[in-house]
Amino acid sequence: MRHCHRRAPFLFFNGNTFADVGRQIVAALFADLPTARRREVMSAVAHYIAGVLPWEPMVEIVESLCESADLKPGDRVKTLRGTTRGVILRKLEDGRLVWQVDGSGTELISLPEGLIPERAQ
Repeated sequence: MRHCHRRAPFLFFNGNTFADVGRQIVAALFADLPTARRREVMSAVAHYIAGVLPWEPMVEIVESLCESADLKPGDRVKTLRGTTRGVILRKLEDGRLVWQVDGSGTELISLPEGLIPERAQ
């Protein structure tokens, strides 16, 4: 689809048109992912198609969001968008995770699908 977008078959909105087609295909292919993760995958693919995200980062984003993480206390995590990082403190009986934000004493509670493991650089 990126190739189709670059050929510019329409007078206006080529990027938006093909990015939306890509989002719809991704929505169908990744229907089994939790909603938040599926939306992030859709966004990454659409940004790639529109030409604002290179191939390698797009693949890394999609792969990390598709991992079914078995998060446990002590694991380093980040939010789906990567804006907040921290460490898992404990797992609650209902499956939610209590985690502490880096650089503060703030504890947050999140569903496992709202966090991704932070890979060591």
